[in-house]
Amino acid sequence: MASPHRRPTPTGCLPRLKPARLSPGDILRLGAVGLRARRARVVLSALGIAIGIATMVAVVGLSQSSKSDLMAQLDRLGTNLLTVEAGTDAMGNEIKLPKSAEAMVERIGPVKDATATANVDARIRRSDVVPEERSAGVTTQAARTDLLATLNARVARGTWLDRASQHLPVTVLGSVAAQRLGVTEPGQKIMMDDEYVVVVGILKPVELVPTLDRVAMIGFPAAEKYFRFDGHPSMIFERSPDATVEDVRAVLARTVSPGNEGSPKVSRPSDALAAKAATDKGLTTLMLGLGAVALLVGGVGVANTMVISVLERRQEIGLRRAIGATRNAIRLQFLTESLLLSALGGATGAVLGTAATFGFAFAQGWTAVVPPWSVAGGLAATLLIGVLAGLYPAVRASRLHPTVALNAT
Repeated sequence: MASPHRRPTPTGCLPRLKPARLSPGDILRLGAVGLRARRARVVLSALGIAIGIATMVAVVGLSQSSKSDLMAQLDRLGTNLLTVEAGTDAMGNEIKLPKSAEAMVERIGPVKDATATANVDARIRRSDVVPEERSAGVTTQAARTDLLATLNARVARGTWLDRASQHLPVTVLGSVAAQRLGVTEPGQKIMMDDEYVVVVGILKPVELVPTLDRVAMIGFPAAEKYFRFDGHPSMIFERSPDATVEDVRAVLARTVSPGNEGSPKVSRPSDALAAKAATDKGLTTLMLGLGAVALLVGGVGVANTMVISVLERRQEIGLRRAIGATRNAIRLQFLTESLLLSALGGATGAVLGTAATFGFAFAQGWTAVVPPWSVAGGLAATLLIGVLAGLYPAVRASRLHPTVALNAT
């Protein structure tokens, strides 16, 4: 007799029963059951994914933070500084620039500022008790009073050379030179050859011309008066508008050394910072590759965990199949479990990578930059790993026959 709750078909047979469909919420709850039951294994499996994602997010974040700081540094210092350095002959001897080289550079139309430094043959010592042959790794240079303004350099302590002090036996030390000589405050004395000179200032690091950090600088007139300096500059610094830098660069050598334009070396200090950015880019690519390897290893760990989970839960699978669960429902359950496991590792890795970026950037004094695409890309890669790692175990689980699964021990 037909059930009162089902309407018979015209032939008197009951309609075919359709399997119940699971809602997305039901699928998520089923997938989370296995994770909650084996928490230690889940943590260890997710750790591999987390390490890979954290590495990738941190590498991209630190690279972008470093690049942002470098670009800000270039904007602050300017990219329109050119230098002309005296060359050397075949014997390695310096070919001196003419005394009028600085004035000749100033006559180039677009040039806004021009200044000079010169090597001075004076040995630096901390005091007269230090043997003459013992060098502190500090050299002596003569400098113009407008050098700091042209280089956008700053004094950390004390003052810079002015029109009066450039004639006196006083010096301004670069940051590294001050450390090597043990000079911490202006007013202390050091020796240049056999002459005591007073330190009137200590510079902050000169980012565009780091060689000046290891130099003791005196005025041109003082160098000529006290140390037999011949007045020939060793390096010319000039600034011109950005749009004219290459035009000025093309004529600079022949301007300072007519007839021998191949001897002076013309360079652009900001190119070194740009090269540093290119080097950082190559290192970033390498580190991203290492992060991808770590992510792949984590994916293998997830796949291994899911295979073991299927083997351990055969009776559960057989029971679900016996009470009507379809193969598709079993596949979805284990695939969802794999996705949740991978997503847990990915989210943890994204948080750790972001925290590492902010922590390191803060320690370096950078502005932390974590591109949203790096986090989104990491999470997308995590989900892809979850699908690939869980697909085989899910298919294997769905193919288990209920009778075989229930009889498994």
